[in-house]
Amino acid sequence: MNKIVAIACSTGGPKALQSIIPSLNSRLNCQVVIVQHMTGGFTKTLSERLNLLTDIPVTEAFDGEIIEDNHIYIAKAGYHLKIKPYRGGHKIVLEDGELREGVKPCANYMYESLAECKYDEIICVVLTGMGSDGTEGIMYLKEKKNIRVIVQDKDTSVVFGMPGSVLKTDIVCTVSKIEDIGKEILKQLEG
Repeated sequence: MNKIVAIACSTGGPKALQSIIPSLNSRLNCQVVIVQHMTGGFTKTLSERLNLLTDIPVTEAFDGEIIEDNHIYIAKAGYHLKIKPYRGGHKIVLEDGELREGVKPCANYMYESLAECKYDEIICVVLTGMGSDGTEGIMYLKEKKNIRVIVQDKDTSVVFGMPGSVLKTDIVCTVSKIEDIGKEILKQLEG
């Protein structure tokens, strides 16, 4: 089964990711991509810090990289991350486009790009953050693919903008406290 977990976060995201990443280990058997709103240089440091919390690699994504199972890719600050079908699998494409939702990388681009991919299962996870990035992309993706959506609850979000925006739509499957999201991802992957 060809699966991917696509995570979006902003304000409070690094701490939220530190809570989730230890659960995302070699039992996953899927691919993971993360869009965290950050300024240049910091996504590399974030990936290095998160890499210490799990037994699978966590790296800052580079353009043209082939996506592998049991690997976590973090969008490079200052570039939009898209996923494209490539030779029976998928690859990462980084684009230096205009800001969208006032940010770059923008999770909407990541989610929209998944609509053209060949994944059997897509789990969208929206964590703490200001604004509504992720909502449009997930709504678009829902029209094209079977997806499952997990959002962080209000009580454990530093800012409830992004998860709250998704929650206002009819596409949310699960609302979880941050400490339960890792387990919920594994449960959704097994279900």
